[in-house]
Amino acid sequence: MASSDTPKRTKICVYCGSSPGYNEAHMEAARALAQAMAAQDIHLVYGGGTVGLMGEVAKTLVSLSGPDSVHGIIPEALVRYERDPTYTSTKVHGVDGEAHLAVPEEKVFGRTTIVKDMHTRKQMMAQEVIAGGPGSGFIALSGGYGTIEELFETATWNQLGIHNKGICVLNINGFYDGILSWIKKSVAEGFIRGDNGRIIVEAISVDDAIKALREYKVSESVLKLSWDNQ
Repeated sequence: MASSDTPKRTKICVYCGSSPGYNEAHMEAARALAQAMAAQDIHLVYGGGTVGLMGEVAKTLVSLSGPDSVHGIIPEALVRYERDPTYTSTKVHGVDGEAHLAVPEEKVFGRTTIVKDMHTRKQMMAQEVIAGGPGSGFIALSGGYGTIEELFETATWNQLGIHNKGICVLNINGFYDGILSWIKKSVAEGFIRGDNGRIIVEAISVDDAIKALREYKVSESVLKLSWDNQ
C-alpha cells in the first residue's frame, strides 16, 4: 500500500485534434509535448483517440514512459471515428465492466476507458487532473470544434470555481491568435471580468506550457462558489 505521504503524480489533460492538420508543425508539437512530459515524469489524460494529434501525443509518451503513463477516455460512439483499427485489442477497461468493444492496443497507446457520453468523458478527464499533483492542468494543442469546446468549458469551470488548475494553449504558428484576441476584446467590452482574462494562458513552446501550469495562479476574479462533488 502506498504511503499517504507519497507525492501525487502530475497529470496533464491534453485537448487536441483527431486530425494531423496540414502543417507538420502541429504533429511535431504533439511529439515534443509528449517528450517533455516523459522527461518530467508527467502522465497524460486525453480523449482516447489513436489518430491525428491525439494519437501522436499518446503513442509518443507510451513509447518513452510505458502504458501506465497514458489514460485515454473515449465515448463508445466515437471509437470507430477516433481510433485506427490497425491497433486493437480485445481488452476493454469499460466503466460498466462489459468487454465487447475492440480498443486501442494498450502497449501502444496506454490504457483506454470507454464511456457512454461526452459529458462523462470530460468529467472523468477533469477529475483526474484535479486529483493530480503540483503542476497538473490542461493544455490545448491545435484542434477543431471539439478541442475549442473542451478548452472553453474547462476555462468556464475555472471561472466558476469548480477547479483551480491551470489552462494553457500551445500557440503553434499563431493557431490561437484569434481566440486570444477575442478574450482581450471580451475583457475590453466588459463581458469577461478583467483578471479573468488570464484564466487561459499562452505558451509558444512545450517547455513554457508545462512551466505555465506549474506556476499558474488563479485569477482573483473567479467566483468562490460551492459545487460539492462536481
